[in-house]
Amino acid sequence: MRNKTVPILFLSLFLTTLLFSQEESKSGPVIKDFGKVWKIDDPDFELQKNVELKVVFDIMDSPESHQEINKKIETAARFLNMHAQSGVSSDQLKVALVVHHSASKDIMNNETYRKSYGVDNPNFELVKALLKVDAQIIFCGQSSKSRKIPKDNLIDDVQLALSAMTALIQLQNKGYRLIKF
Repeated sequence: MRNKTVPILFLSLFLTTLLFSQEESKSGPVIKDFGKVWKIDDPDFELQKNVELKVVFDIMDSPESHQEINKKIETAARFLNMHAQSGVSSDQLKVALVVHHSASKDIMNNETYRKSYGVDNPNFELVKALLKVDAQIIFCGQSSKSRKIPKDNLIDDVQLALSAMTALIQLQNKGYRLIKF
């Protein structure tokens, strides 16, 4: 009897390992080409699917490479996709990004970015995709002046604020929750 149990146990472990190794993260349904996330089956901490989720991302850092997507901006796409994949309606997801400091370059239009760095902005399509689903992208006016990036050098529909601090406070006063990582 014991001889049959051991092979069955090994086969079960093998199949379980194979199943989990085949699982992939995926993007969509909100942002199709960005924001891949993993499906979480049966989480212990229950997702409240009928609650509005209002979030503001404080985006101040940028990768050193001028050809690399800013993963902190992509976090907004991950937020949207992960919740939509888990059954939260898109109209319950409210997203804002406040961009300042070294991330200022990541919301430049392609023409300006190319003049500055010799390549198209790797964040251009990601930012456009976020704007298309009504995410607010707000640029710090103080960073605009100090980094000499006027509003007409930004991707269309990026908003200009007095400052990142002002935008963060006002959004939090409207019930947005700050995520900074």
